[in-house]
Amino acid sequence: MLSACVAYSLEHGLPDGLEPLARAANTSVRMLLYHFGSKDELFLSILRSARQQQLQMFGDLLAVRPGERYTVTLRHAWTVMTSPEGQPYLRMFGQLREDTEQQLWPGFRREATTDWLGTLETGLRSMDQAMLATLTLSVIRGLLMDLDATGDTARVNQAFDAFLWTIDVAPPGATSSAAQRTK
Repeated sequence: MLSACVAYSLEHGLPDGLEPLARAANTSVRMLLYHFGSKDELFLSILRSARQQQLQMFGDLLAVRPGERYTVTLRHAWTVMTSPEGQPYLRMFGQLREDTEQQLWPGFRREATTDWLGTLETGLRSMDQAMLATLTLSVIRGLLMDLDATGDTARVNQAFDAFLWTIDVAPPGATSSAAQRTK
């Protein structure tokens, strides 16, 4: 039942009422409420399940691959994240960050930011650039918001490629050296 509700919500967004979810799960609104207790609890279950799917999928994409430069891994991850396969997650959780639905999951914005830092640090450490994890996450999130707002895929992809080039050619540990000079 939950899987059907998650699939529906990833494709269409969270509905205003429970009827579309009941149809998707081939059940009744009454049974949804029986199993989940309330509309908010059902929505939170949907969001948590979809988030686990996203963490698994995007985490696998961002994992270090032996013998592959991490910027290549990042480029491949970006391509999948912004493809039809990844976009439902971006839409759902973009909506959660901006809407009153955020009340369903207090602290989501913080979690959605910090969830990826360790994975990015590990990957960038393979290039001796672990200190760029926060910058990389910020660039990715900003470009995803840009893409969502403008739909200008070519320009956003070009900006992402320019960012990858910048971190690819930066000398190892360059930002930590610059930070030490300013102290």
